[in-house]
Amino acid sequence: MGNIFALRKTDKIPDRYMKLHLLYLLLALTTTTLPSAAQSVTLSWQKLNTEEYPGKQDDIYFTDENTGWYVNGSGKIWHTSDGGNTWSLQLEQKGTFFRCLAFTDSLHGFAGTVGTEYYKGVTDTISLYSTQDGGRTWAPQPYTGPYVKGLCGMDVVKEIVNNHGEAGYRYHIYCVGRVGSPASYMVSHDDGKTFTSMDMSPWCGALYDVKFLDTDHGFACASTSGKLAESHASIMRTKDGGRTWKKVYQSKRRYENCWKMQMVNGNIGYATLQSYNPDTTQVQQRFIKTTDGGKRWKEGKLCSDYRARSFGVGFADTENGFIGTLNTGYQTHDGGKSWTPVNLGRACNKIRMLRDPGGKLYGYAIGVDVYKLKVDHTSLRTEQGQSRQ
Repeated sequence: MGNIFALRKTDKIPDRYMKLHLLYLLLALTTTTLPSAAQSVTLSWQKLNTEEYPGKQDDIYFTDENTGWYVNGSGKIWHTSDGGNTWSLQLEQKGTFFRCLAFTDSLHGFAGTVGTEYYKGVTDTISLYSTQDGGRTWAPQPYTGPYVKGLCGMDVVKEIVNNHGEAGYRYHIYCVGRVGSPASYMVSHDDGKTFTSMDMSPWCGALYDVKFLDTDHGFACASTSGKLAESHASIMRTKDGGRTWKKVYQSKRRYENCWKMQMVNGNIGYATLQSYNPDTTQVQQRFIKTTDGGKRWKEGKLCSDYRARSFGVGFADTENGFIGTLNTGYQTHDGGKSWTPVNLGRACNKIRMLRDPGGKLYGYAIGVDVYKLKVDHTSLRTEQGQSRQ
């Protein structure tokens, strides 16, 4: 406002100017104190037409709003180029349990398998496959280091680099596994051309998901043991690209693991806790949240339902998000303080919230069925520094 309303003590203020002054002042206060219309968010989910599947399907990945893939335990990889309206079967490989998925662009991608000796009928001992042609063909991905029996989670970090005086990009691919142990970590720092593996048993018993904020700082969802009766849920954190890890969270209860996670930005993140406690009177289901970049994690209450085992988690911004459970989904509009049921289908295992280069939000979720996020873009705020999920 500057000095528009500055008056000397001796100045006499006409009534019409006083009224005008008060009106301007009211408008100024209203502009700075009214909550943004972006706080009213309209998000809903639409079930897509996909092949029927008898159980939980595990992962889905999109490189843009229209181009995506999903995988399941029957050894199938499906592809869409029209935002999920139609799907084509790219691969069917009997004896393979595809568990996780990641792409660096529309041509180059990776699919991890859970491996043998955990689920019946699984015979494929290759833990990682790659494609160079958008999924039309897949081949075993070589790596160096200890044998990796299976993978459950993958993440991609896109790093800007100096390429002969021009801005270029390098992709880093991070993989962890597996359910039931053993715990392993795989990483590529050259766009997926080469991978190296590492034994994670010094830090945990099993690994389920991975998320990196940048090439150095990352997290892994874990459990202290591969045996459920002895397992406590845990979060592992690295500050050196995965060379060393530190446990930053462990649940006090047995029969638990930390399943899936999302870092909404550099400070705030959410992860799901799964309980397999055989005591049916233990009905409280929980999640965990960090507000300090993953240094500390605090437990929150999701619902009171013995059968509501948690799976996937996805947040559109720091306040509005979803968690999938065995029977249904839950949504929050206040950063996890309260949750209400929402239809995400059964056993929604992975929720991916993504943004296009212009900041437009889109999302997909997979469990027994595949769902697409419907967004009122006129009311949704953009989170600065939000990472791909």
